[in-house]
Amino acid sequence: MVAAATQLGRFGDHAAGWLVIGAAGWLLDAPRRAQWARALVSVLGAHAATVVLKRVVRRLRPGTDGSPGDAAVQVRSTSPSRLSFPSSHAASTTAAALAYGRLLRLPLAPVVVPAQGVSRVLLGLHFPTDVLVGALTGLLSDRLVAAKGGRR
Repeated sequence: MVAAATQLGRFGDHAAGWLVIGAAGWLLDAPRRAQWARALVSVLGAHAATVVLKRVVRRLRPGTDGSPGDAAVQVRSTSPSRLSFPSSHAASTTAAALAYGRLLRLPLAPVVVPAQGVSRVLLGLHFPTDVLVGALTGLLSDRLVAAKGGRR
């Protein structure tokens, strides 16, 4: 389970896996290129919003602040930042699952969003509230971009 969580984390690092999928859709699906571009904007927007929020909130990841509760957290992975709130992985995954799911007519969100969220907590990199607010950030990004594009 930890190995699968680690792979999900690598896929979601800097939203890279989602951006590659979106770029492939944009490149290969010429009739819907504008929709793929909006989906990519949603993923990028969700990721960027969390980067900014992390610097404003400055909540440290589990296992990094030395509090008594930290001893109970088993950190099973590393991250380039010590800041955890909100989860960028949860945000970009939610935005991608919603936007790409609409384009592909697949229910991606009920499968990939919980899997990515659980993986972040399992690896000891996030608190559950980090994941929840990250997912809400991805949802908001998706809705804002969809509304600007005239489609929901």
